[in-house]
Amino acid sequence: MEYIYAALLLHKAGKAIKEENVKAVLNAAGIAVDDARVKAMVAALEGINIEEAISKAAAAPVAVAAPAAPAAAAPADAAAAPAAPTKEEKKEEEESGMAGLGALFG
Repeated sequence: MEYIYAALLLHKAGKAIKEENVKAVLNAAGIAVDDARVKAMVAALEGINIEEAISKAAAAPVAVAAPAAPAAAAPADAAAAPAAPTKEEKKEEEESGMAGLGALFG
């Protein structure tokens, strides 16, 4: 992310986005520079209209979270509700689960 921020900072300042300038910004921020990443980013941004990319990103619709599903209604009749598992049933479930895990380790 720091590399993109450096490129955006250079763009905002009206400076050319070239390797030397990106390295200088990163060094000034105290970030260890990876020359290969700088080179790849500068090459990727070559020919890109950054202002246009920023305006398109700002105009992109934001995903809206789906409304939460309504909670299931509690059964009116207590007899219709499923019974809680007994201690013995829980133990059997645990043992069968553990047996499956043992197969993973030989």
